[in-house]
Amino acid sequence: MSDLHIFMQHDAIIDLIDGMARVLKNRLQERGIDNPAVIGIHTGGGWIAEHLHRRLNCGDPPGLLDISFYRDDFTRIGVNPQVKPSRIDFDVEGRHIVLVDDVIQSGRTIRAAMNEIFDFGRPASITLVCLIERSGRQLPIQPDVAGLRPPLQLDEHIRLNGPEELRLEISRSRQPRNNGDR
Repeated sequence: MSDLHIFMQHDAIIDLIDGMARVLKNRLQERGIDNPAVIGIHTGGGWIAEHLHRRLNCGDPPGLLDISFYRDDFTRIGVNPQVKPSRIDFDVEGRHIVLVDDVIQSGRTIRAAMNEIFDFGRPASITLVCLIERSGRQLPIQPDVAGLRPPLQLDEHIRLNGPEELRLEISRSRQPRNNGDR
């Protein structure tokens, strides 16, 4: 059982992504990166990656990762019934990658995504971009660009819904969580 409320609507999220794109462009220019490849993590990261890809005017189409088989809790949670194939239609070897996710919390999803990217080749660099950075990090993985860092309670969860009308929703779990389940 959970309580749900809308945290942010589509137009505000698009404005946030526009601001993230400006910061990202500056960071990439500072590092001398002019044609990065963009990869989003299924699902919300893929939606944001599409928006960032357009704003960065990247040459290659954005890639999409489904990291279900790369998760370190795969044996505990089993196969997600909506597992989709990953799609990267460019050579990763030696490329500068912009990895995009919607929410970063523990860092485990990002670790799994990087493991999968390395199965495609060895990139020159990976720049991590996320819409929401929240507390609860379990691994030392930090985004290079984050849209918002909302102060959320341990029992609150934030989720991006979309893709046509993006919406950030916060839910509060009424049941106490076991810290090992995050």
